[in-house]
Amino acid sequence: MGSVMDYVLMELRLLRQTLGLSQEDFGRSIGYSASHVSAVETGGRPLTPDYAVAVDRAHDPTFREGQDGRVGRMLRELAKADPDWLREWIECEQEATLLRWYEPAFVPGLLQTEAYARAMFTTDILQPVDVEQRVQSRLARQAILTRDSAAPLVAVIDVMVLRRPVVGQPGVMAEQVAHLVKMGELPHVQILVVPKDAGIYPGLQGGFILATLGDGSMVTHLDHQVRAQVVDGADDLATLQRTWEAVRSVTLPRRQSLDLIKKAAQTWT
Repeated sequence: MGSVMDYVLMELRLLRQTLGLSQEDFGRSIGYSASHVSAVETGGRPLTPDYAVAVDRAHDPTFREGQDGRVGRMLRELAKADPDWLREWIECEQEATLLRWYEPAFVPGLLQTEAYARAMFTTDILQPVDVEQRVQSRLARQAILTRDSAAPLVAVIDVMVLRRPVVGQPGVMAEQVAHLVKMGELPHVQILVVPKDAGIYPGLQGGFILATLGDGSMVTHLDHQVRAQVVDGADDLATLQRTWEAVRSVTLPRRQSLDLIKKAAQTWT
């Protein structure tokens, strides 16, 4: 099953193809370059409200200024799946030139399979429709890892992440760990493992993500039981960078980490 964003981008490509326009001609009609059109269609650049309005203004005969056209409506519905703080963080992910992600308890979201993500969200707290929205939103975010000139991702996980089962669904972890092997072999993705013999180490209190942006600034994402938040305060960032370095110091090297993940994959087959 593709993500909701995949569907929206497919509809954009279908619209252009139905009109019989090349990416260059389509871009000219909406005031964007051919490279920008290509990047949006492949998920390399975000589908912004301004872009949606430009498409609707040029190619939706029912469009009225101040109202959503077809693409604008799809974008608005897609946004409903994410709270404000997550939309803010997604923008940071899109802009990031480097992502550093530490998770002591589960697979980082950008590296999750659909089945693993659904298992994480399927609880007594969430309604099925909310589960589906969150799963599709998470999968849509993963496009940043496969776009052209993808930003490097350094993901650190505790070894227990590789061993924790999804109860009642034995195939989920087999698929998930195999996916980690595949992603870890990409040149711009490092997956580093904290081994069992590291014992108690800094960072076990909770995961976090550090994003370095295009202007050299940095923001972080913290996820807690009650809420998640985007943080850019200097003191908080300094603390998390020190924690990152402390965690990073106890990980296995990249090749050893990948070998350990491959061994874990064999235990789930």
